[in-house]
Amino acid sequence: MATTTRPTAPRTSAFASLLRLAVALQTLTILVQAASAGLLLSTSYGETLHSAGARVMYGASMLHLLAAVLAWKPGGGPLRPVWHAAGFLLLASAQVVLGVAHVPAVHLPLGVLMFGLSLVAAVRTGHPRR
Repeated sequence: MATTTRPTAPRTSAFASLLRLAVALQTLTILVQAASAGLLLSTSYGETLHSAGARVMYGASMLHLLAAVLAWKPGGGPLRPVWHAAGFLLLASAQVVLGVAHVPAVHLPLGVLMFGLSLVAAVRTGHPRR
C-alpha cells in the first residue's frame, strides 16, 4: 500500500499571498491616513475620517502581524517578517497614542516613516528572495 503525502507548496503560497495582501492593505491605509490628515486641517469632517482611518490602519497592522505569523509557523516561511510586523504594530500603537495626545511634531514624521517602511515591506513581500 502506497503512502501519499500532501504537497505543502499551495498552503505556503496561500499564506504568502495573505501576507502580501495584508502588507498592501496596510500601506494603502497609511496612504489614506495621509490624505485624511490634510482633510483634518481643512474641513469639518476631516477629524472623523482621520479617526476612523486610524482604527482601520491599526486593524491592518494587526492583520499584517497575523498574516506574518501564519506565513511563518504553519506556512513554513521565515521568522523575519514576524519581527517586522510586530515592530510595525508597535509603531502603529505609538502613532495612535501620539495622535490622541495631539503631538503632531512626532505624529506626522512617524506617519511618514511608517509609510516608507510599509512600502519597503510591500516590495520585500512582493518579490521574495530565491
